[in-house]
Amino acid sequence: PAARAWTLWTPAPGARLPFVNAGKKRSRCPVSCTLDIVGDKWSLLVVRDLMRGKRRYAEMLGSSEGIPTNILADRLRGLKAAGIIQSARYTSHPPRVEYALTDKGEALRPVLRAMVDWGVEHGGGRTPPPA
Repeated sequence: PAARAWTLWTPAPGARLPFVNAGKKRSRCPVSCTLDIVGDKWSLLVVRDLMRGKRRYAEMLGSSEGIPTNILADRLRGLKAAGIIQSARYTSHPPRVEYALTDKGEALRPVLRAMVDWGVEHGGGRTPPPA
């Protein structure tokens, strides 16, 4: 048989990408289930920012990693749908919201702490200043 040519799938212009795995589980492995929710490039950085006191969209955009605006909006929407964050409106005109971690989101704190420790020891990261 002829060799199959593989191409990288790219979405059509303007198409919305699903948030991580959109509720579909790859397996019942706890690591896999966790990655289905927060395993993309940006979600844990948004959670990290909330843990460090950022509450508003513009504050999170100011993070040094430079998350694109459309990705931040999508991750906030997905984290809210997953019950990891909540939002509360602080002004009506124009409508603006502040974000906060739920108890489920706070339960990620030791996970992020372990990632910080690992990143400092093995990944070339630096110990962050106290929040």
